[in-house]
Amino acid sequence: MKILHSKDTMSPIYLDALKIRNEVFMKEQGVPFEREVDKDEALAVHFVMYNDENQAMATLRLLPISPTTLKLQRMAVSKPYRQLGLGKALIAEAERFSQEQGFKEIELGAQKTAISFYEGLGYHSFGEEFIDADMPHLAMKKFFSEE
Repeated sequence: MKILHSKDTMSPIYLDALKIRNEVFMKEQGVPFEREVDKDEALAVHFVMYNDENQAMATLRLLPISPTTLKLQRMAVSKPYRQLGLGKALIAEAERFSQEQGFKEIELGAQKTAISFYEGLGYHSFGEEFIDADMPHLAMKKFFSEE
């Protein structure tokens, strides 16, 4: 298993991320293409987890929103690979990368069905529930401890 990342929207890594996002968000959840693929694609770092056969299994993107904060977005695991802990491993790598780059916190908008998953990883909700892509979400964040 390996996790690769890229900012290049012409790279195979980005294209693999889009395939997973298309499968999970557009086909399974009915999110329209123009809502899923947005103006921030080229500003984000796209992560993809691959298995030993080089098949893309999971993805997320990190978007800088301030000099100290990244926003974790578009977290998705392909259906055959769910419930294997891949999301947790992918987020751990994104957090390691974030700290290595000097960021102090990650924010995200969690679908209501995923709140307990993120809480288990140390994220805390803040603010009121909101609707994004016709689904209820909560804003969440995690601060990195100074070591």
